[in-house]
Amino acid sequence: MTIRALIKYFESNYPKGVAWERDNVGLQLGNLNDKLKNVFLTLDLDMQAVDRAKSKNCNLIITHHPVIFKPLKKLDLESDGKAKIIEKCLQNNITVYSAHTNFDFSYNGVSFALANKLGLTEIEFLEHTNRDQYKLAVFVPELFLDRVSDAIFKAGGGRIGKYSKCSYRVRGTGTFEGNEESNPLLGTSENFEQVEEIRLEVILDKWNLHNVISEMLSAHPYEEPAYDIYPLENDNVNYGYGAIGILNKALSEKEFLQFVSKSLKADNLKFCSGTGRKIKKVAVCGGSGVQYLSAALLKG
Repeated sequence: MTIRALIKYFESNYPKGVAWERDNVGLQLGNLNDKLKNVFLTLDLDMQAVDRAKSKNCNLIITHHPVIFKPLKKLDLESDGKAKIIEKCLQNNITVYSAHTNFDFSYNGVSFALANKLGLTEIEFLEHTNRDQYKLAVFVPELFLDRVSDAIFKAGGGRIGKYSKCSYRVRGTGTFEGNEESNPLLGTSENFEQVEEIRLEVILDKWNLHNVISEMLSAHPYEEPAYDIYPLENDNVNYGYGAIGILNKALSEKEFLQFVSKSLKADNLKFCSGTGRKIKKVAVCGGSGVQYLSAALLKG
């Protein structure tokens, strides 16, 4: 397996497109075409992590925080610690990939891992992303419906929560009249034609729009396929911020803090005074989550 193949699989669950727009996720340095040996995971990339990866014969390091967040103006190998880390990775043919806010904002990402670590049940996103989806409607002759829909699904269209290959199909009649230079699949040139077609509707994510359209067009049998693209206002059930869940039993504030400390193996916790009520419903967020406090309060 190549490093590229592993990253492609990873990004099918945690796509780069869902990341915060100013984040720098994805390939940081190296060669995706190299054959994969072993993988080293780390929160941040430092020299100790590189040394340990090298000792374990790892040629791929996946970090959470990006190694390169802002554009580099220079690589000073004499005094710049980050430059030395990059140099050592390149010298040892180690590829570095970072999954930051795309890992935070995805189902079963960082916040879901935190919720699971606390033993929460009925886990769901605290708040969903929105305005980041499109609906594709394409008109296909029935004989080619499976070929076109399979191409769309394979490209990542039609995912809704725990379901894949979601679509809606309506039978109807399409009309056209080709000019003398046309070569229609059905009917003849310069003749008004009426053809039984299926209207195929599929939801897709905005960062995957061009890829899905390209695959759909490649699979479509018509010279000039007719299709529509509609921007959606819907919440995106596939992605969101933070997570919310239920404790198996209600705990006092002191009991809850002790439980958190034990579950996360954290000797030190920062907390504020509570209200004295029992804790049963819990919101969590990997990373900074102050902007989602209102959403947590609204959900109880």
